Amino acid sequence: MAGHIISIIGGKGGVGKSQVAANLAFAYAGELRAKTLLLDFDQKACGDQNIITGLKSKKNIKELSEFSGAIDPRSIQLFTAEHKSGISFIGMPTEPIAANQINEEGLGKALKAMVNIYPVIIIDAGSELSPLALKALEFSTLIFLVASPDLLAVNQCRRMYSDLTTMLFPKDMIQILVNQAVNGHPVSPEVIGKQIGKPVFHAIPKDDGSCIAALSRSTPVIVGAKSSPFGAGVTDCARKLIQKNVLKTLERLTKPTDAGAASQASRNGDSASDDKKKDVWTELKGRIHKSLVEEMDFKKQDDNDPKAKIILREQTKKLVVELLGKEDTKNILPTREDMNRIVKEILDEALSLGPLEDMLADKTISEIMVVGPKKIFYEQSGKVKKSEITFTNDRQVMNVIERIVAPIGRRIDEKTPYVDARLPDGSRVHAIIPPCSIDGCCITIRKFPDKRLNYKDLVKFGSMTEEMADFLRISVEAHRNIVVSGGTGSGKTTLINLLGGFIQSNERIITCEDSAELNFPQDHVVRLETRPPSLEGDGEIDIRCLVKQTLRMRPDRIVVGECRGGETLDMLQAMNTGHDGSMTTVHSNTPRDAISRLETLVQYAGAGLPQKAIKEMIASAVHMIIQQSRLDDGSRKILYITEIGGIQSDVVTLQDIFVFKQEGMGKDGKIQGKFMATGFIPKFIETLEKKGYKVPRGLFMNKTA
Repeated sequence: MAGHIISIIGGKGGVGKSQVAANLAFAYAGELRAKTLLLDFDQKACGDQNIITGLKSKKNIKELSEFSGAIDPRSIQLFTAEHKSGISFIGMPTEPIAANQINEEGLGKALKAMVNIYPVIIIDAGSELSPLALKALEFSTLIFLVASPDLLAVNQCRRMYSDLTTMLFPKDMIQILVNQAVNGHPVSPEVIGKQIGKPVFHAIPKDDGSCIAALSRSTPVIVGAKSSPFGAGVTDCARKLIQKNVLKTLERLTKPTDAGAASQASRNGDSASDDKKKDVWTELKGRIHKSLVEEMDFKKQDDNDPKAKIILREQTKKLVVELLGKEDTKNILPTREDMNRIVKEILDEALSLGPLEDMLADKTISEIMVVGPKKIFYEQSGKVKKSEITFTNDRQVMNVIERIVAPIGRRIDEKTPYVDARLPDGSRVHAIIPPCSIDGCCITIRKFPDKRLNYKDLVKFGSMTEEMADFLRISVEAHRNIVVSGGTGSGKTTLINLLGGFIQSNERIITCEDSAELNFPQDHVVRLETRPPSLEGDGEIDIRCLVKQTLRMRPDRIVVGECRGGETLDMLQAMNTGHDGSMTTVHSNTPRDAISRLETLVQYAGAGLPQKAIKEMIASAVHMIIQQSRLDDGSRKILYITEIGGIQSDVVTLQDIFVFKQEGMGKDGKIQGKFMATGFIPKFIETLEKKGYKVPRGLFMNKTA
């Protein structure tokens, strides 16, 4: 079983990070009663760990990084110094020149092998995010960020925490450790946690006497004075990690694998000539954005106040121009157009949805699909295309996701790495992040049209005929229970919005959805939306719960955005008990498949109903199925309007009223075909006529040329 690496890093020198690292290693060895490896990766403080531990390794970290042989329990002894308490130690070269010549990649290979030898490896990673430190962090299970009750140290710790999260190190992986804590000090662990934006994991008391005495003897405090305040504090930290099984919990998190390489490339400018200008542009944006975050508090902006948004944008724009004025931008921004463009991009990233803003504003784009930071696709005229626009990094994609979900009370993190949300205009958003999404954060936005589509628009688009639209209007006004069936992206929500527009204005409509999308024109509409569980795992409200609540709200019509579980049983019961005219959608490919799908979904409710009873319930409750499909050319059409006639010999009978007959493919790649009436007149038409309604029979006849 592979071991775990704990890296100790300080945002600032002088916080006692090296002593914490050494003593934590000794405490772990004592508590686990297992061999623990201590590695010194601090290139600035060459040899400090030699003094703290009183050990000098046979060979140093530089020699380990250049070792070409296999790392195994025998070969590792060529490098380590051993302590009787169970600690193995490999130190840093004492010469600064040698310390700066370490091969990080070679050391990475060594770390990969050493986790199979030692249960726990403690690394003193220094106080800077150097390539060597980043290589340690990439292989770590846990990062301890050490701060002290000093405002400068806390500020630097906050900066490093921000840098690490920007590099996509999971927030749960980074824990704050306060050293030199003093009871009653104004800068308490609680204050430090609030300043950094993360609660403090553990605080180690200030104990200068024990620490100085241990240094003078070149003996760790844990060895010479374990019961001292400092020794007890470090021991408690080790016990907390072991008892709460922290490392086992964190090992499942997905960590970045190229943070060091990306950082080095950024410093050296090792990019291809074609991408060099783009990289310089991105680096400039990154510097300005970082300065913006330091000077402005974007968390205090009021997302619900349009005037406040305008004022904030103008203030931010002024500050961006000032910051750009301090940069040498002659070669990067040679023209006024370039200056305007970079200002707009920075403002979009800081206040809006970054590179997605222009796509959201484009009325011809119906869907936006982000696959990691460097790939953005969009649907235009039914065809999927790749955009030249990209995000700067995965952190920027994550910022956009958080900006979308925060205003509606949703959350997304490593524990719940997916979310359904919506934009202010009603557009549907789905996001999923690592570890579930392997290639980076993914966002899918189904845009909501500014102009509400009516039946004339769908007729114009070729989705249906005038006769079909008239029949659907009659069906809705006659309180037919309708199921809209179709695949993903086939236009089910658009169609059910259209059908909802046919409902009489004097009726009370209640909608239930995972993410509110339905937008009916009537005044008396109650919109209900599900709620995900809280951080503690409780408080979840699902669709089934909402459907049950609607029955106590005096509905005339119940509209469920989509049935995908046990709520199907409650929906069918509502249709059967006085709520005629209700509507919902299901995922299926044909009207017959829709019946099978409904049968399966009813069983999810766990009521244990026999198959025949379920079929009888469906045949009695559902009057019509409308099959909506997206064809190969990207067009969306109603392929079937089908009436459910009842049940015969355990089979639900279906009768098509309108169908679309495909006849071929045109030279322009468009599907050719025509809508046809089957000639069948629905049973409810006769009932309506008996009540005095005049329904033209010509609706059910095909027009002759």
